Amino acid sequence: MAEPQLSAARFAEHGRAAVERAIGANADSVAAAARLIADSVAANGVVHAFGTGHSQATALEIAGRAGGLVPTSRIGLSDLVLRGGEDRSVLADPLLERSPGLAKRLYELATPQPQDLFVIISNSGVNNSIVDMALQVKESGHRLIALTSLEHTHAVPALHSSGKRLADLADAVLDNCAPAGDALLPMPDGGALCGVSTITSALLVQMVVAEAVGILTAEGHEPPVYISANLPGGFERNAVLEARYEGRLHRGGF
Repeated sequence: MAEPQLSAARFAEHGRAAVERAIGANADSVAAAARLIADSVAANGVVHAFGTGHSQATALEIAGRAGGLVPTSRIGLSDLVLRGGEDRSVLADPLLERSPGLAKRLYELATPQPQDLFVIISNSGVNNSIVDMALQVKESGHRLIALTSLEHTHAVPALHSSGKRLADLADAVLDNCAPAGDALLPMPDGGALCGVSTITSALLVQMVVAEAVGILTAEGHEPPVYISANLPGGFERNAVLEARYEGRLHRGGF
């Protein structure tokens, strides 16, 4: 009996293949991204993660999680309300992320220091707020890591007035190897089902973290790494590490 085209088993098969592609395609990029992060952390820098839409899930994978680096911060549209003084109604605007000047305002609210590094996540890599933020980051002198789908970004036109895509502006590019449109399983009447970018992006993030911590350790630095706050003494230990970056770690809601 033929396996159903839409099933858990079929998604697991295609998802496993995507994971293997991401591992194979990113050896050099993982090494480059890890070097950038290790250099920033060693210089008392903070890693700022930014993504809109579902890419916020990958920003959460970077900033403030057990087993991850302590000097990490997440930039989100909610920063406009939580730290920028805007009325919460501003977040109801479905076109908010396309607003002129948004990236500059979010960048300023992140209060970055010169040695800080940015990771910008976008499957398509062409939306205006994403490219605006990348341009702001580079114009301000920071190193930039892009996490994107190269297949998707090369399959669609550049939307930004500069003609640039996220990948064009980064010092290191991680390819999540998701297909254009993200979803893996074709539907009988068109479209596709089951996105994979979050899975492969999370994998790449953890690969980079492992490599960066390996570099820091080999070069004589004590890596500031979170342990679970749900383990005995975890909360207290993490608080001591966070105190080194007082006022620099922003972890607002969505």
